[in-house]
Amino acid sequence: MGGEEEIVRIARRLDKMVAKKSADGAMDLLKELKSMPMTLDLLQSTRIGMSVNALRKQSTDEEVISLAKSLIKSWKKLLDASEEKSEEKKKSMSLPTSSSKETGNLRDQSSNKRQEPPKTPTTPKITTFPPAPVTCDAVRNKCREMLTAALQADDDYVAIGADCEHIAAQIEECIYQDVKNTDMKYKNRVRSRISNLKDSKNPELKKNVLCGAITPEQIAVMTSEEMASNELKEIRKAMTKEAIREHQMAKTGGTQTDLFTCGKCKKKNCTYTQVQTRSSDEPMTTFVVCNECGNRWKEIFQTFGLGAFNWGDAAMQGSPDFEVL
Repeated sequence: MGGEEEIVRIARRLDKMVAKKSADGAMDLLKELKSMPMTLDLLQSTRIGMSVNALRKQSTDEEVISLAKSLIKSWKKLLDASEEKSEEKKKSMSLPTSSSKETGNLRDQSSNKRQEPPKTPTTPKITTFPPAPVTCDAVRNKCREMLTAALQADDDYVAIGADCEHIAAQIEECIYQDVKNTDMKYKNRVRSRISNLKDSKNPELKKNVLCGAITPEQIAVMTSEEMASNELKEIRKAMTKEAIREHQMAKTGGTQTDLFTCGKCKKKNCTYTQVQTRSSDEPMTTFVVCNECGNRWKEIFQTFGLGAFNWGDAAMQGSPDFEVL
């Protein structure tokens, strides 16, 4: 248990380095990992492979990148060895029914012959993942292949031994069950999952899907906003706040005027509000809303007073300071 706790501690420190975009001290941690005995169970429980791979992608230090690649390569061998053993077990279980020697023995022992056949089909159910839903539809199978490729875009799935084909089949099945067709709505839903899973700026989404933090049922129905990275969510949130602020300034506390001409309906029944959105030595920004059709825009002028400048003429003449929202 001590070894697992130590690996988890290192994984957390590596994740912090990735978040801060700083690899100071990374070599010491990677060397410490290299000296530790690693098993497939530890890789799956600690998810250290993901942390090392994330550091490798971000780092510009060739020494750090080289050591990280070496670790991931050695850990991948553990997964390959496990898969080979699983395949050998399957083959060994099927040999009694195909071997000529065993066939001769089975003829002499009729009681054993009756007992062995049921064991062969039950073995895979114990050693493999639960079977994914099967489909003969060409479109659905192609979508499953594309989803699998998106999940296998880098080495994250190797570090935790995730069965990407199985996960992809489950995601596609959930989408199909929700849409009940393979029409354009179904295809667009699949495309959006693939695009977000492949997004290099949003690696957390794929990590969560591979680790099971986000289930196939959940990602099958998630919106673009829900799948977006935290950075993009913050940008969208800030843009929404700005749009609401500008709308409120244009609609409330304004002064009615006929000095502006609406670019849409060409009427002059408008309301304007002036706000100092820039520094004090910069011109004020004027938010205008048409009372006739609701069109909104903003204008920036080099003077401050109504009497000093004909704003309506500036708008009509296409002043370079005129900006339509």
